[in-house]
Amino acid sequence: MHLCLNTVNHTFTSTPMKHSFILSALTATFTIFTVLISSNAQALPSKKKKSLLDNDPEVIYLSQYSAKPIIFVAIEPANVYASKKGKASRKLGTFKIGSKLQLVAMNENAYRVSGKGKHGKLSGWVSPNVLANKDPEFVDNLKKLYLRQMVINQLIVNKEVAIGMTIEEVTQSLGKPTKKETKINQNGRTGKWEFITYEEQKHYHYVTDPVSRQVYKRLSHVTTEEKSKLTVEFANDVVTSVASMEDNGPSKVRIINPPIIFGF
Repeated sequence: MHLCLNTVNHTFTSTPMKHSFILSALTATFTIFTVLISSNAQALPSKKKKSLLDNDPEVIYLSQYSAKPIIFVAIEPANVYASKKGKASRKLGTFKIGSKLQLVAMNENAYRVSGKGKHGKLSGWVSPNVLANKDPEFVDNLKKLYLRQMVINQLIVNKEVAIGMTIEEVTQSLGKPTKKETKINQNGRTGKWEFITYEEQKHYHYVTDPVSRQVYKRLSHVTTEEKSKLTVEFANDVVTSVASMEDNGPSKVRIINPPIIFGF
């Protein structure tokens, strides 16, 4: 065993240049590995956590539909719950009769409101049946607004357009138009947007090899041709007509109610 250890030690100490080369190679490898990890970490986008409420497709927010806060008054003691499921979720507190509550969001059966509770500011979901507004048609209009938005959400998912959509909703559905034609006058903004899709067409010609006399197909040129075109006309930022030209013929155009904007 003693002889073996001496042999090993002798072997290593007799090759200092080899040790230096190995150490340099390991150092360089570690440096490259560190740089790669650092660059990949910087390239990866940071993922921000989104609120589950913001991601709920059955909930709409009222800030974009009203120039001013929408206020309701509690005509009965209003129990406040943590989620739109109401009694199936945790109870957060109760608004007393006469409390002024700001409408933040809604779904088909519940309102998310914010107001002054017993121990300070309180936010949560309440039943619309315990709230009132000075406009007797207000609740009906809110329901129409909600049902319309559910239709809009589905159109956007399907990348479709309907008469009655706003141009902002059209942009959310189809993206930016290929061509724009806009006019602004005293009555508002009118115009026409075109959404055109193109595809490449490859053209070939045949040549004969002078030696083998075999015939080959050779690419001649490539052209870009219009595949489909959707023309959207609007007045006062609301779609008034839709015309489409596709390979499979004209498609049916859906008509929905124009947007409801609460501007009291």
